[in-house]
Amino acid sequence: MSDSPSNSATGAPSNPATGAPSSPAIDTADTAFLDEVRWNADGLVPAIAQDASSGTVLMVAWMNREALALSVAEQRAVYWSRSRQKLWRKGEESGNIQLIRELRLDCDQDVILLQVEQVGGIACHTGRATCFYRKFEDGKWQTIDAVLKDPKQLYSS
Repeated sequence: MSDSPSNSATGAPSNPATGAPSSPAIDTADTAFLDEVRWNADGLVPAIAQDASSGTVLMVAWMNREALALSVAEQRAVYWSRSRQKLWRKGEESGNIQLIRELRLDCDQDVILLQVEQVGGIACHTGRATCFYRKFEDGKWQTIDAVLKDPKQLYSS
């Protein structure tokens, strides 16, 4: 794989149906693994980030082909932001990057599991360790995990 990441902002062609960027120009022998993934109609696959040490589920995001290829090449989590319609390197603003320790593909080939080292200990944009900080208890959702860092401090410019 190419060591120089491609970014849709640099003019990589887009999928006309979804607006998602196409895969970067990488040697197809190195990217055959991408063809084994069952991408949805939008060219995306759900990606679950799990703490490699504790097994805690940190977050769920989406990947397109380019995001998965870049994640493998860079050994850090790169996702596709559906709301912003662009690649998103986890931690690019907050510094809370996810270093990939292992990648897995589920039995249906339509979900990616990233076992990661969560740098900084914060995976959620709310400043918590995990995005799954609410627990259903007594008929309602209860917040069970504290904010570790004010999001305004995480994303200040």
